[in-house]
Amino acid sequence: MQKLNFPAYKFRFKNSENKVSIFDRIRKKFIILTPEEWVRQHTVQYLIEEKKYPESLINVEKLIKVNDLNKRYDAIVFNPDGSIRLIVECKSAKIKITQEVFDQIARYNLELNAQYLMITNGLDHYYCQMNYNEKRYAFLKDIPNYNK
Repeated sequence: MQKLNFPAYKFRFKNSENKVSIFDRIRKKFIILTPEEWVRQHTVQYLIEEKKYPESLINVEKLIKVNDLNKRYDAIVFNPDGSIRLIVECKSAKIKITQEVFDQIARYNLELNAQYLMITNGLDHYYCQMNYNEKRYAFLKDIPNYNK
């Protein structure tokens, strides 16, 4: 797999039926390793190891309803009160981050109302902080570390 713009992390791999799987520490199971999953696993490690978000507040690959359509977000981080702190949208390193990707996470956020958004293809990372009172967002250099 391609080297990404994240610190080096150790992962557990398994090979079965000529398919490589990577262990997802949030879902507690092996997941088929695709280029997007490679980015997602690095992102989760980054949130836990660098940003100090507790594993118990991270949720990966769950269905949500957006305009009566079933969609699947890559990762979210909850606040201890159950509100959503961060939505993460992961793309394969081969996918450019375009306006269409920003539109996708914005649609998800209409349902989820997160404080922060993160979009990454593993090479480029974008972070936004939402301001719901003024109906706008501001780009950040990074997302804040976890604090209770």
